Amino acid sequence: MNRSILCLAVAALAGLAIPAAAQDVVRIGTTPESYPPFTWVDAQGKLNGFEIEIGDALCAEMKVKCEWVLQSWDGIIPALQEKKFDAIIASMSITDERKQVVDFSDKYYNDPAIFVGRKDEQIDISPEGLSGKTVGVQISTVHANYIQAKYKDVVTIKTYDTQENANLDLIAGRVDLLLADSVALADFLKSPEAADLEIKGKPFTDPLMGDGVGIAVRKGDALRDKFSAAIKAIRANGVYKTINDKYFTFDIYGG
Repeated sequence: MNRSILCLAVAALAGLAIPAAAQDVVRIGTTPESYPPFTWVDAQGKLNGFEIEIGDALCAEMKVKCEWVLQSWDGIIPALQEKKFDAIIASMSITDERKQVVDFSDKYYNDPAIFVGRKDEQIDISPEGLSGKTVGVQISTVHANYIQAKYKDVVTIKTYDTQENANLDLIAGRVDLLLADSVALADFLKSPEAADLEIKGKPFTDPLMGDGVGIAVRKGDALRDKFSAAIKAIRANGVYKTINDKYFTFDIYGG
């Protein structure tokens, strides 16, 4: 995939904001943190992954040009609101809390969560089984919100700027468990460094984790409906399946 990563200061010109729906270019914010197979930046500085291909396919369906803008995860919603880009495609779960500040398209995938810990330690995923444990999660995620809401009185929660840093701390024994989405941890669990790790309990979903992953846009932006229509279209015409099957052996869209 040939792709340019452009950070454009269009809105700064004359202080005027052009409505995204009226543009021939849609600027899409995503994160530089490695999150394969969804998004990653290769050694040549090019974006790769399922979400990048899906985003490009949606832009093609809408007959607009995608321009990808890199933004750290913890500042991605403020950057959207500051009009540094027009939409977010970065594995952002649709939650009631986020709906207060952004609008979401329909989901474009849904992935259950898992706990991961060391094979030599028996851990029951329950308030009693997790009592006294330290759980690592990426900051500002639905998994961080879930562990805070469900287990804050029995576990120590350690947050990380990236999932990779959380993974490294589990390997080093600085946390007892990780909580993240199952696909994001799948490649990690296949790595030699994770040979002594395993899934604890079963993959699960919870209302606190939202209604799948959607594309975030500014409140009231017509791009929301355009993206939703494009998602339906690429699901119907087979483009979604073609991209899906490059990265997964199952339908990541979910039920």
